[in-house]
Amino acid sequence: MNKPVIWINGDCLSPQNPALQAYPQAPALWVWDDALIGEWQIGLKRLTFIYECLLELPVEIRRGNVAAEVLAFAKEHNTNLVVTTDSPSPRFDDICHQIEKSVKLEVLAREPFFEYDEYIDLKRFSRYWKVAQKYVFQ
Repeated sequence: MNKPVIWINGDCLSPQNPALQAYPQAPALWVWDDALIGEWQIGLKRLTFIYECLLELPVEIRRGNVAAEVLAFAKEHNTNLVVTTDSPSPRFDDICHQIEKSVKLEVLAREPFFEYDEYIDLKRFSRYWKVAQKYVFQ
């Protein structure tokens, strides 16, 4: 079996990422999703925060179409296995389906920050935090 590559997504930007823990020697990739940044109008402060998180990870940084970049990265590393962590992002399933058309995808569970089954607006951290803080600081 070929060694996997890791796709780091925006919902697990931590050195404790389960994919990084499970495959510590595997090359890892982050892709700035230009379409998502434009669609959600993600601001400079959030982009800076994400970038600072990425600086703590052993990750190659690219930008563009996420699925296409992940597949290109896998091909460059001669592997047919991409590993990532689950995400509640609405785009995550679509990206996974695109990747799975060409290579095997292993999605690892991550420990949730808090348990919540209802809708949360993920476009702004402040909207997320307004819900999350009620559960985190009980």
